[in-house]
Amino acid sequence: MRNQNYAYPLESHWSISEMDTVIAFWRAVEDAYETGVSRQTVLSCYQAFKAVVPSKMEEKQLERQFARVSGYEPYPVLQQARESQAKFIKMVGDEK
Repeated sequence: MRNQNYAYPLESHWSISEMDTVIAFWRAVEDAYETGVSRQTVLSCYQAFKAVVPSKMEEKQLERQFARVSGYEPYPVLQQARESQAKFIKMVGDEK
């Protein structure tokens, strides 16, 4: 991880369970860039994330906040997880 001292973007009105769900998605994105992650983990975490954050606008705002603090872009991870048939994904290349 580039900067280990950042806070995940979360909403104060979420329950502890909802926060755990969103954090699991952020961690899956981090893992995709850092060590690699199961494609199914990314897809499952995203599906759970969407149950907490159904609004596309709110999703994009949270993803931008996450990218700003972490340096990791969620969209390319999701795109690779959806398009790839590999069981394991690891983001390579355009890391900042």
